[in-house]
Amino acid sequence: MHMYAEYPDLRKHNNCMASHLTPAVYAKLCDKTTPNGYTLDLAIQTGVDNPGHPFIKTVGMVAGDEESYEVFADIFNSVIKERHNGYDPCNMKHPTDLDSSKIRGGQFDAKYVLSSRVRTGRSIRGLSLPPACTRAERREVERVVIDALAGLKGDLAGKYYSLTLMNEQEQQQLIDDHFLFDKPVSPLLTCAGMARDWPDARGIWHNNEKTFLVWVNEEDHTRVISMEKGGNMKRVFERFCRGLQEVERLIQEKGWEFMWNERLGYILTCPSNLGTGLRAGVHVTLPRLSKDPRFPKILDNLRLQKRGTGGVDTAAVGNTFDISNLDRLGQSEVQLVQTVIDGLNYLIECEKKLERGQDIKIPAPISQFK
Repeated sequence: MHMYAEYPDLRKHNNCMASHLTPAVYAKLCDKTTPNGYTLDLAIQTGVDNPGHPFIKTVGMVAGDEESYEVFADIFNSVIKERHNGYDPCNMKHPTDLDSSKIRGGQFDAKYVLSSRVRTGRSIRGLSLPPACTRAERREVERVVIDALAGLKGDLAGKYYSLTLMNEQEQQQLIDDHFLFDKPVSPLLTCAGMARDWPDARGIWHNNEKTFLVWVNEEDHTRVISMEKGGNMKRVFERFCRGLQEVERLIQEKGWEFMWNERLGYILTCPSNLGTGLRAGVHVTLPRLSKDPRFPKILDNLRLQKRGTGGVDTAAVGNTFDISNLDRLGQSEVQLVQTVIDGLNYLIECEKKLERGQDIKIPAPISQFK
C-alpha cells in the first residue's frame, strides 16, 4: 500500500522525470535523503507541479546539492541519458577543455551575426544548490564569489551590484544593458524553491567593459557570461576561458572549489546543464534561410538549437534568431564552440547561396560523441 499511497499522478505529464519515474523507482528512492536532507519528493516537485507543454518536453526535476545526483542516480541517470542524447553517466566520461587557442575561425560577418555570447554555470562545493540552500548558505556563496571576483585585474576588473543594495539609477542602467535578472516568475523555478528570500544575496558582477558578467544566486550559484556586439565568437570564447580559469584560481586560493566529477562534468542545478554547462550562441539574421522548409532539419543535423532573441521559449523577432549548441555533456567546451562556429559558417553560406538564387543542401548529421 505505502508505495502507491505516495506515488505522484504523472499520467498527463510531458517531462523527462515523468517518463522515467516508475512506481518501482519511486519506491526504491522515496525514503532516501542526501546528507543535507534533500529528498526525491523535493527533487521532483517542480516536475509534478508543471506537467510540461504538449510540444516542449521539460526536464521535470532539479538537484538540491551535489550528492543528489548520486543518491537519486536511478532517476537522474535515466533523465540525463534522455536529455543528453544517449550519454550514459555509468560508463562514459566527460571531457573538459578550456584551451581557446584550439579554435579555428570564429570571426563572422557583422552583416549576419549581430552579437556573440558564451555562458556556463559553476557551483561551490560544500554548499547546497539554489533549490535547497539555506539563507546562510546563499549568503556564503555570495561572499565566496564576490571575494574572488574582487581579485580580477586588467580588462576583467569590475564591480559587484547587489540586488538588495542597488540604487534606482544602477538598477535602470543594468536593465538598459539587458544584464539584470528579475525575480524568477517561471513556475519551473518557483516550484523548485529557487526564488525563496528574493532578492537576498543575489547580484550581478560585471567588468568595466561590460563584456564579462557573473550572475550570483539565480538558478545556479553562479552563471558566467562573456559577450559582445558583432561576430567575433573567437574573442568572446577566449575571454570566457581566461575569465573562468582566473575566477576558479581565485576561488581555490581561498580554499573553495567548484563541483565537478569525471562522469557528469560540472554539477549544476538542472540536469540539462550538466557537463560543460555551456551555451555558445549568436544573434544571427537569416531572412531567406529561415523561411526555407529545410531550415529545422539543417539545424538538427548540425547539432544546433534555435531560440527567439528574447531568450528561452520566446518567438523570433523578424528574421533574427538566437542559434546555439544543442549539446552540453559528453563533449568539451572547445568541441562545442567549434561545432557552433562550423555550423554557423554553413548557415551563412546557405543564406548567401539563397541570395544568389542557388540551391542549398541539407548537411550530413554530425556525430555526437567524438
